[in-house]
Amino acid sequence: MAISITRELFLADRQGRTFADVVNSSARPFAAALEFFDSDDRQHRMEESEIHHDRAPLAGVVRELESVPSINRFLGRIHPRRSQRFRQAIGVLIRMIMEQRGWEKTGRKGSLGVRNTSAAGRPRHNSGGLAFWFLRAERYKNKQRKPFTSARKRCRDMESIRPRGPRRNNVRKSRPDSHSVLDD
Repeated sequence: MAISITRELFLADRQGRTFADVVNSSARPFAAALEFFDSDDRQHRMEESEIHHDRAPLAGVVRELESVPSINRFLGRIHPRRSQRFRQAIGVLIRMIMEQRGWEKTGRKGSLGVRNTSAAGRPRHNSGGLAFWFLRAERYKNKQRKPFTSARKRCRDMESIRPRGPRRNNVRKSRPDSHSVLDD
């Protein structure tokens, strides 16, 4: 079931209230963001992003979020400070949803893109990575579920139980060539 965050709930949150300028501005599409995240499918993809892809929840929906016309238009304008505040408010909204779904912040950030070196008078965006407008996002851990072991840790564990002696030489035994003709 989707966690529904309303404008009022957002403004009642300890961090949300610090973004009243973003919520109350008609120029900022925060209502579109609230509507976007009020979806069980998207919230499920946010969780799946952490569980199965080892990426921040925003990574599971960021391309779809950035394709919302009003959000894309707003982020494409040249207002670095207002754009940053809007993106931070999205982070607070995601935290509220994830916490209500049984997750907690890890204190780490995950990369969503590589920032482009933009020229003066141009909006700041990414030149590579998953997202075009978002650079990084908070990582979460589930309070009830133990995370899957990373490939790096599994590799270290496997190497620690293998003997460190010389490697076996896997030389194939030669077979007679089936195409050669034997002299009688």
